[in-house]
Amino acid sequence: MGASYEEMLKRGREKIPEKVLNKERYEIPKVRGHIQGNKTIISNFSQIIDILGRELEQVLKYLQKELATPAEYKNGLLILGRKVSASAINSKIESYAKEFVICKECGKPETKIVKEGDFYFLRCLACGAKHSVRGKI
Repeated sequence: MGASYEEMLKRGREKIPEKVLNKERYEIPKVRGHIQGNKTIISNFSQIIDILGRELEQVLKYLQKELATPAEYKNGLLILGRKVSASAINSKIESYAKEFVICKECGKPETKIVKEGDFYFLRCLACGAKHSVRGKI
């Protein structure tokens, strides 16, 4: 008779890639910046974009819509066209991550957005799940 269930389970667990077992919490850095006149200047936006793994233009467009303010990315700084609290910006970035980055099945951020026909889907590279995302990307 072959190996016992426990032996097979042990061998299977040994073959699981380390990054799948890694339970580190996915953390998006809090925005750093200041108010300058009527504008809000965020200095670590490129770091946030890197963690999100999405195109800068996508995230910028989302924030403009959600915060109801014009914005531009210039010389490494995100410049919002009005005074916005850091907590409001952080909240919108977290909402973006929940909608367009984090897998709804396994909770991992290893995802990409794919277009199929007229629809966009969030495909998880960790577990293979696929979920539709709202609106235009």
